[in-house]
Amino acid sequence: MSGSTRRERIRGVLQLAQPPIGRFVPGLVWGVLSAAAAVSLLAVSGWLIVSASIVDSLVPLSIAVVGVRFFAVSRAVTRYLERLSGHDAALRQLASTRADMVRRLTPLSPAGLGATDRGQMLTALVDDVENLQNLPLRVVQPLGVAAVVAVGAVGFIAFVSPPAALTLALCLVVAAAAAIGLGWVFGSRAEALVSVRRAELSAALVDYFGSLDVLLAYGAEALARERIAAADSALRRVVDRASFAQAIAAGVVSAVAGAASVWALAAAAPGLVDGSIDGPWLAVAVLVPMVVFEIFGAVPVAAASWRSVRSSAERIVDTLPERMPDELRPDAGDDVEFDGTPTIRMRGVRANWPGGAPALTGVDLDLRPGERVLVAGPSGAGKSSLAAVLVGFLRVQGEYRIDGRDAAEMSGPALRRTIGLCEQSPQLFDEDIRQNLLFARDTATDDELYAVLDRVGLGEWARERGGLDARVGDRRACRVVRRSASRRPRLLRGFPCWLDEPTAGVDPDASDALLRDLLEAAGEQSVLLISHVAPPAGTVDRVVRLEGGRTR
Repeated sequence: MSGSTRRERIRGVLQLAQPPIGRFVPGLVWGVLSAAAAVSLLAVSGWLIVSASIVDSLVPLSIAVVGVRFFAVSRAVTRYLERLSGHDAALRQLASTRADMVRRLTPLSPAGLGATDRGQMLTALVDDVENLQNLPLRVVQPLGVAAVVAVGAVGFIAFVSPPAALTLALCLVVAAAAAIGLGWVFGSRAEALVSVRRAELSAALVDYFGSLDVLLAYGAEALARERIAAADSALRRVVDRASFAQAIAAGVVSAVAGAASVWALAAAAPGLVDGSIDGPWLAVAVLVPMVVFEIFGAVPVAAASWRSVRSSAERIVDTLPERMPDELRPDAGDDVEFDGTPTIRMRGVRANWPGGAPALTGVDLDLRPGERVLVAGPSGAGKSSLAAVLVGFLRVQGEYRIDGRDAAEMSGPALRRTIGLCEQSPQLFDEDIRQNLLFARDTATDDELYAVLDRVGLGEWARERGGLDARVGDRRACRVVRRSASRRPRLLRGFPCWLDEPTAGVDPDASDALLRDLLEAAGEQSVLLISHVAPPAGTVDRVVRLEGGRTR
């Protein structure tokens, strides 16, 4: 990947993380108003305290008291509105960013991500994508608020005391340079490594928990734990270094803030002698820099957050393939819906895995509405490749039609709405039964959920454990429901056609019962069974033999 292409892809990820201007501006406006109210509150308070000791009239003091109350209340209200608007915009954009990443990855699964580490992919899709929300929340918005308030404060002080305004402007420039420069010098490398070390820890944890049984069986569990401990230690070290760099920058900004108030006092004090400034306004000129620098203190955090966000964007770009391999099928196409169960027809179908590895070399297959067909063959015969072709992951050469329509013209989502794939390794989320089922159809009622559980023989099991609110993500529950886990959402979704590997990981005694239950629950749906073993007699209509990527 060329440097310019990589920079363009990183810029594209960052642009995707930034909310649209119409949704982002309200939070920025409320932030500016909140910061302006804080500056005004301290200015009016300082003026009031000094004036109360030297002014006899209560009229101006009463006005100042009202001003203090107004700015105190408005500061709290606008601060709340800033958080509400800013987080709403950022979280909405985060959801859109996640969905976009998943859409980019869907055509690559399972064929285009074989060389990608699962832990790195998990970190990119979870931690790094989530970190992108800091771009609007901790970078753009705080810097925008700080810039507007700084310029406004310098302009306001210029009317009170031009020398004090000049000192404030110079101190703000010095503080900005120190915050950015020192943070970059001391923390840029550590901040860039945070995402890398986090990915290494995630990869170690995924490998450990995903292969715990094998590690215990071969006596390698202790080594895996040592890998996790080493990755955790490395992550904590870089986080500590990054925090130290941010602390140095924040400390310098605080020191400059104190210098700004002292310098403002020295610059404005001579005005008391020549009458160009009085006591109350001198207090304003001295106090305003304090609150301005309190707001300006977000600059070191924003600089550190920017480096972290950019590092996350770089990792996302490096994790996702630059381009889709030619062997994979894109998701673009017509959004098609079929009435009833369609007919599937394949003639002379050929397909390759990325890198040119042959997948299918000549497949002829028919699947009529409501038909049960078994695809049998030895390991490596092309059964999984056939499934990848049918659901639109591999590009097809030859004829592949659904109800007479060329499947290549259909969009990937439309194809996968028509043909559902029950994979060998069903995914159970660490949530309750209801949420695991609603993943397939979020509008389903509890009665519909129980009906699906009853159809796969898990209704009574769920009721005994507390109903739909029972959690199923732990290892014990996974062992209980593993056999039927992937069938429940597919039944609920109502695919016209199924691809299923029902006997994967199931002992022979339970295999026949599971297969009979599955076919009975399928009703009028077409089912294409993919299996190494013969099903019970009378359960399938036809058998298609697949060897060497060809049907026999």
